[in-house]
Amino acid sequence: MREAAEAILRAERSATSMPPLSGEHPDLTLDEAYGIQNLLNDMRQKQGMRFAGYKIGLTWLSTQIACDLTEPIRGRILSDAVFDSGSRIPAARFVKPHIEVELAFVMGRDLDRPGATIEEVLQATDTIVPALELVDHRMAHPRIVADTVADNSAFAAIVLSERRFRPEDIDVRWVGATLSRNGIVEETGVSAIGMGHPAACVAWLANALVETGERLRKGDIVMSGAFARAVAVVVGDQIEADFGPLGSVKASF
Repeated sequence: MREAAEAILRAERSATSMPPLSGEHPDLTLDEAYGIQNLLNDMRQKQGMRFAGYKIGLTWLSTQIACDLTEPIRGRILSDAVFDSGSRIPAARFVKPHIEVELAFVMGRDLDRPGATIEEVLQATDTIVPALELVDHRMAHPRIVADTVADNSAFAAIVLSERRFRPEDIDVRWVGATLSRNGIVEETGVSAIGMGHPAACVAWLANALVETGERLRKGDIVMSGAFARAVAVVVGDQIEADFGPLGSVKASF
């Protein structure tokens, strides 16, 4: 496991792809993949890196069925990969980045008991923030979901709007957005696509963490999952997610 984690860290730092772990280990399980992810993040911590929260991936039921899953996947958000809207992000630090439109939940208190519900998540949330997530696979095709999980669930960066909303002030389930690249709308979506409600995704995460002896903590940022298909980005691209009355989030590469 340690060799695998070290290889992923090298690939990330050099912005080069590596062969998938499943190429040599076709029976790689999700439990083993999370073990590798934990080792990877332990290495990061020992090197002085810090975490800002969690990301949730594969929240669409259709995607889970296609991947033979029964639940989403998760990874950690690195503090030095959190950007404000309008930021210029160096594309050279990534392998083959894609960008997604999401809602970020900023936790107002810990969630440390099993059986968290949508209502409990909303009560525990301080603010909800329109956001973008940059995903990047350090492993080349053909890869399986366990490869992605080991690779910190393909986390690369997030971009947060300057606007913050209390959960009770917006209809969290029916937030819509368009995702544009260089002025052309390429994807659209609504937040309900992820498990029926983005707070359901956060509840899943809270419960999954409790099962492993961890918990969501006050101040954690949680990316609740994409609600439009990912768009590839390259050097020179200008990205904008338009959330209508909730404003927009922009980034350039």
